[in-house]
Amino acid sequence: MDGDAFEPCSQVRVSTEVAVENRAWVHDLSVGGARGEAASRRLHEILLRAARAEVARRASRLRLAGPELDDIAHQAAADALLTICRKVQTFRGDCKFTTWAYKFVVFDVTAKVSRHFWQRAGASIAFEEEDWDRLPAAGGLEPETHAEGRDLMDAVHRAVDEKLTEKQRFVFVALLNGMPTDVLADQMGATHNAIYKVMFDARRKLRTALVDSGYLPGRKVD
Repeated sequence: MDGDAFEPCSQVRVSTEVAVENRAWVHDLSVGGARGEAASRRLHEILLRAARAEVARRASRLRLAGPELDDIAHQAAADALLTICRKVQTFRGDCKFTTWAYKFVVFDVTAKVSRHFWQRAGASIAFEEEDWDRLPAAGGLEPETHAEGRDLMDAVHRAVDEKLTEKQRFVFVALLNGMPTDVLADQMGATHNAIYKVMFDARRKLRTALVDSGYLPGRKVD
């Protein structure tokens, strides 16, 4: 996999060489048979390398290692491959095929990491300082002290479980875990504005719940 394979897609016309490569990927993944299986194996290898790199980038804050990390990467690569094969005919060809494919595996890694992250929160796992750096940026919630922050996190977890819809919960936790907004929007079939609206509504619900329970003063979401 070459170094620029995962640069963001753009609307700039791709080179002839890239266009030929793109058409080959689409054709081979569409035809089935031995040729389709071979293309699927090649793509799975690319997706697995990408998934391992993405999981490794997040490993320190997850406090995971070894087989568990590799299991997440394998699951994400397999799920991404199935989705790509199902949607291959929707590829517009305005970037490298591997760039387009990469977004699916990033989405799957983040979804699995997000579920793991929130399960750990539900199990009262102690949070590191960098987790508190992420929470205000994603949720608009600012604990004033470390002790207050830990107590607030428990209240946030309850509010997320009880007050948010499934879609709001997924977007909130995915963005909290660093999923790029464009990847989230692409894979959910939504616009950036729609994602921002979901996040805004989620923040408003969480703040209302925390104000009502006495964890935050009564002030509007920014």
